[in-house]
Amino acid sequence: MTGTLINAAAIIVGGSIGMLLHSRLPERFSKIVFQGLGLFTLFLGASMALKTNEFLIMVFSILIGSVAGEAMRLEEWVHGFSEKIKNKFSLKGGRFTEGLVTAFLLFCVGSMTILGAIEEGLDDEPKLLLAKSVMDGFSSIALAAAMGIGVIFSIVPLIIYQGGLTLAASWAGNYFDIAVINELSAVGGILLLGLGLKILEIKNIKVINMLPSLVIVVILAWLFIDK
Repeated sequence: MTGTLINAAAIIVGGSIGMLLHSRLPERFSKIVFQGLGLFTLFLGASMALKTNEFLIMVFSILIGSVAGEAMRLEEWVHGFSEKIKNKFSLKGGRFTEGLVTAFLLFCVGSMTILGAIEEGLDDEPKLLLAKSVMDGFSSIALAAAMGIGVIFSIVPLIIYQGGLTLAASWAGNYFDIAVINELSAVGGILLLGLGLKILEIKNIKVINMLPSLVIVVILAWLFIDK
């Protein structure tokens, strides 16, 4: 899990720099940075979503995952948990949860995360994750400047998710198929599209409740894609 820990450290460093900028930026600059991030998120989501070759798997993954997340009230749970963290550490800022969730999705749903975690799990050489760490470090500067300290706290779900993939790959790496990875990235792209619309305040989409789609798509891809 060396690559994941370095990745988390890069986000802490970048996020800390962003926090310094956040405290000094006038509101109008924070707003335009926020809008820029929203547009970038839409672009990234669209480019990832186009990787799919199995539209039915994508559709059913989103539908089943969204219903499951709504039934579990994931968004309410995440917001409640975030408020507890804010209160426990006496954190300020109204976008703590948004910053945490946005950073986690941007840092974790791409194919680079999955392939990098698998690479480290199989070869013990985190080359992709080291490259990703540099990218995430710089990205976290802009994210934290716009959204605040929640971006830094995104390392908690990142370590759990990305580190979990590395551990899974260390004992089951041969079962990771590129077709499954592409479908997982594509569904992640759909979630990023929803996140971009939310950041731009076009539509308040419950992206958190759609997170189970990332699990459902792996199951459906394994069951229905010919290998």
